Amino acid sequence: MTSFPATPPPPPEGLLTTPILQGPGTLSPEAEEASTALIAVVITVVFLTLLSVVILIFFYLYKNKGTYVTYEPAEGEPSATVQVESESAKGTEKEEYFI
Repeated sequence: MTSFPATPPPPPEGLLTTPILQGPGTLSPEAEEASTALIAVVITVVFLTLLSVVILIFFYLYKNKGTYVTYEPAEGEPSATVQVESESAKGTEKEEYFI
């Protein structure tokens, strides 16, 4: 019996034309520092953009507090319900309505 090699020999460099088939290349230290700096800049820009959007939304909501209508009288005005009750108490006569 013949023994087979444990791993096949690598193909010649000319046959590996696509980047997927080519092995990962090692980056120089300058390229690694540049890619790390680029990633840090992108993360910083995204963070600052999100922070500024949150601040703008906060100021918009603070400035535009919605208004709503209540049917309660203002504090200086006499209560309308008290007036109606006092007027109905004055007249002891019952009113009749004919249909």
